[in-house]
Amino acid sequence: MSIEIKLSRSNRIYRPNESLEGKIIANLSSSISHQGIRLTINGSVNLQVRGGTAGVIESFYGVVKPIPIVNRTITVQPSGRIASGVTEIPFSVILKERGKDNMEKFYETFHGSDISIQYLVTAEVARGYLHKSLSTAVEFIIESEKDSLPQEPISPEMVFFYITQDTQRHPLLPELKSGGFRISGKVCSQCSVLDPLIGELTVEASGIPIQSIDIHLLRVESILIGDKIATETTSIQTTQVADGDVCRGLTLPVYVILPRLLTCPTIFAGPFSIEFKTTIVITFKSEQTKKHPKYDPKTPRSYMAMESVPLELVRKK
Repeated sequence: MSIEIKLSRSNRIYRPNESLEGKIIANLSSSISHQGIRLTINGSVNLQVRGGTAGVIESFYGVVKPIPIVNRTITVQPSGRIASGVTEIPFSVILKERGKDNMEKFYETFHGSDISIQYLVTAEVARGYLHKSLSTAVEFIIESEKDSLPQEPISPEMVFFYITQDTQRHPLLPELKSGGFRISGKVCSQCSVLDPLIGELTVEASGIPIQSIDIHLLRVESILIGDKIATETTSIQTTQVADGDVCRGLTLPVYVILPRLLTCPTIFAGPFSIEFKTTIVITFKSEQTKKHPKYDPKTPRSYMAMESVPLELVRKK
């Protein structure tokens, strides 16, 4: 005996002001009696503090109390019987009830390292004390309401940057300091989550040959714990703009497709925040590069130059 939930939309994407519709499909070898079929909608922000990002006491607890968004149960069918074979039971429930105070704002679905915003629909066939209840759950995805989105199309906001030996805050190789370099360009500081991250850069001068130019997309998750803020920065995507030494004065385009499952609109809530930033990394040819072929974009190396630009992600209609 088993039950499953089949939602009306194959992509499982819904907005808070819409109805969640679908079917509960029961596949039974024999008919059973039940004490009611219930459907539960649950949404919450789950916060977890990893060791090293907070104090010793917080690391012991690990998980911060979840923030509830919605928790509602409805009865799809009263007590009765379900016949043997395959039975489909339709349901429809409004996610955000009008005129009622919701626990929290409906944030968009997001799964990060320390912060997870998840929405689940659970179906349960109650069978009393002598029989085990049948239950199943499926995740659905929430996106922002269209009414709350800006009317005008979001045009990318550009910010100009310059990368030289004087703009670096970490130690550089002596040959990089003496030879000098200058890279200039522009990149988006605000764009839609559905649009590509665009920009351009130009290597104006460099005394040392360039090995690679990469664009790193970083996600910054922050959680408020008492009077402290635990922050976790994660590299979620790397895009190579150039491989090998670049012609001086040549303008290189920047075009990065954002990973939908790893991003969401920028959130600044009271207990937590989700932000993003773009880091342009220039790797120069040296003996140190051969010794360390892999690197963490959050940790500057002496044979690298970099520049970080805050990136605000928004959703448009």
